[in-house]
Amino acid sequence: MRSIWMTIMAPLFDKTIVKHFARAGTIGFHMVISTFVGYLIGSQLDKWFVTSPWFTITFLILGIAAGFRELARIAKKISDDND
Repeated sequence: MRSIWMTIMAPLFDKTIVKHFARAGTIGFHMVISTFVGYLIGSQLDKWFVTSPWFTITFLILGIAAGFRELARIAKKISDDND
């Protein structure tokens, strides 16, 4: 019975598949964190220099760009591992 179970389940627990899912699972985390950090930095600079909303908008855009850069980096790493 164990050999049938392992035959069916072994492909699901392949280390490369698990590694790809783990990397893909961090994409949303990176997008949210980088956007939030960009917003926090921008809003704090706006408070210090009284330039609302310019630093907030600028650093929010930079945070979003950093999130997409990380998304591209992770996608490239997953793609390179498949080759």
